[in-house]
Amino acid sequence: MTPVSLERRVEIETPEQTVLSYTLAGVGSRASAAIIDLLMIVLIELAITILLSETVGVFHGRSSSVQRMSSAWVIAVVGLIGFGLLWGYYVFFEAIWDGQTPGKRWLHIRVVQDGGYSVSFGASAVRNLVRIVDIQPVPFYGVGLVSMIVSKSGKRLGDIAAGTIVVHEQRALLTAAVHSVPAAATAPAITSRLTEEEFALLGRFIARRTQLDQALQASFTSQLEARFRKQLPEDVRGATAKLIRLFEMESDARARGLPAPGAKGAARERHAIVAINAERWREFSNALSAAQRSGLRAMSPDEVSRLVSLYREVSTDLARLRTASESEDQDAIFYVSRLLGAGHNFLYRQHSLSAKDVWRFLSLSVPREIRRSARYIVAGALFLFGPMLITYVAVVRHPELERRLNPPNMIDRVIEDAHGDSLGKHEYVAIKDFERPVMASSIIANNVQVTYAVFAFGITAGLMTLLMLILNGVGIGAAMALYTNHGVFHLIRDFVVAHSVLELSAICIAAGGGFLLAMALLLPGVHTRREAFVLNGRRAIRLITASTLMLLGAGTIEGLISPRTDIPFAVKASVSAATAILLAFWFSRGRGDDEELAAEDFAYSEPRAFSSR
Repeated sequence: MTPVSLERRVEIETPEQTVLSYTLAGVGSRASAAIIDLLMIVLIELAITILLSETVGVFHGRSSSVQRMSSAWVIAVVGLIGFGLLWGYYVFFEAIWDGQTPGKRWLHIRVVQDGGYSVSFGASAVRNLVRIVDIQPVPFYGVGLVSMIVSKSGKRLGDIAAGTIVVHEQRALLTAAVHSVPAAATAPAITSRLTEEEFALLGRFIARRTQLDQALQASFTSQLEARFRKQLPEDVRGATAKLIRLFEMESDARARGLPAPGAKGAARERHAIVAINAERWREFSNALSAAQRSGLRAMSPDEVSRLVSLYREVSTDLARLRTASESEDQDAIFYVSRLLGAGHNFLYRQHSLSAKDVWRFLSLSVPREIRRSARYIVAGALFLFGPMLITYVAVVRHPELERRLNPPNMIDRVIEDAHGDSLGKHEYVAIKDFERPVMASSIIANNVQVTYAVFAFGITAGLMTLLMLILNGVGIGAAMALYTNHGVFHLIRDFVVAHSVLELSAICIAAGGGFLLAMALLLPGVHTRREAFVLNGRRAIRLITASTLMLLGAGTIEGLISPRTDIPFAVKASVSAATAILLAFWFSRGRGDDEELAAEDFAYSEPRAFSSR
């Protein structure tokens, strides 16, 4: 009997209707990969910082204003790069390296989609954005660790939302499980002498005997010699030599389909399948290894055709082997399944995106999804603007609420701004020209992170998304009422008007993505919750794409235009109106072609994963 493995496996069915077995990556290997990736991020950012600092040195000796401005831009760029690395590193590498980051590649693990397919850009984006939930409490990944331990498939929440699993990708050596006819087996056996359990026990000893110390090897040899005394050949001297010879004879008998004591007819077929096809499996393993090194594009048509042909033949072999094994967990099945799984992942990997694909996604797919998800976006707007309006009215009517709803530093700032305004200093925030790039980059990073959180926390059944929207609405409403009560509402109005359309719309759209995740959990409809998470997660990533682009623009305006007092309110209002017109144009793109959404809906056509073992 095959010993019980401590590994967790998951089985999936391919389009060829072949069941494959994947070994799931454990917490240890995934944590180690995450640490390696974190070190890589730190090193990359450090290298970029040094490079940009050297660039600033070119301005050394120039006027102080030029040097300050160049330094400010360096700090701004480094800040944005750091933020981009934090959120984009994993998505970038998983996209170009087919589900692997440098850390995952080092430890031979890979992200694949449910069904064994190569991970898509959208799935990678979803799983990594939800990382903001899994990482809680920062930086211990408590939520993610609990989820991986509880989930039968070892999934953190990001994997659940994206429909992905993390698996070991190393192909096991077939020689460890495939007992082909050995050259030394010259004397044909009349019949099989050992049961399947006995043969497996003897095979494990033969394979591992050289790894044992002498005392343990001698002890096992003595025990096996006593157990198989009646079956041992008489023409060989030495206990170890007799055991090896017995194993060769039994391998030969099974290769010829001779029955073991008590074995049924299927057992004969299983051993015959292994003996006959072992060489083909090795050929496929070698061809696949070469293909993985060079890539499909570097292969000739004949090489590709041969690889595909071998893949199909091995698929058939595995199906026959499973049938002949009568549900027994045989080593040969596991190893051939792992080999075929590697081939399946390679041949079904995602095609690289072209510039045309990206443009179509941004100009057509994104606006279609915004229109399709309008009710979720409107719900987000209600939970943001509703509390904002209620709080504003309440604080204006009851000024005593100011100190309960605004932090002390905000109150002190408004009093100072009101005093400055009375003296002719009409500005919401005092900022020098050379500080604006840094302000813009920090605003972009902060706002984008907030919207990512609003989206990702939708996986909490939308509760945290609702809470974040309400708290932000209350905070904005209380601040605006505070300025109104002190007679300086025009200061905050002049500051926010230019970027408000982009920023507030982006938050509402991200909230729509969060509500999509919540609906997958609460009301999955005709799909299972697992399927609904995948479908809604891929829809939501379009919304997050829109939010990210909009916040890039909003942050730039907020840092470079909004603080300036030399730009009249009318001009800033015109900027806001222009952004509204551009958004309306963008969101109307592809109108009339919404029926194509059925084809773009990422219909859950991948093979369903069977229960993990």
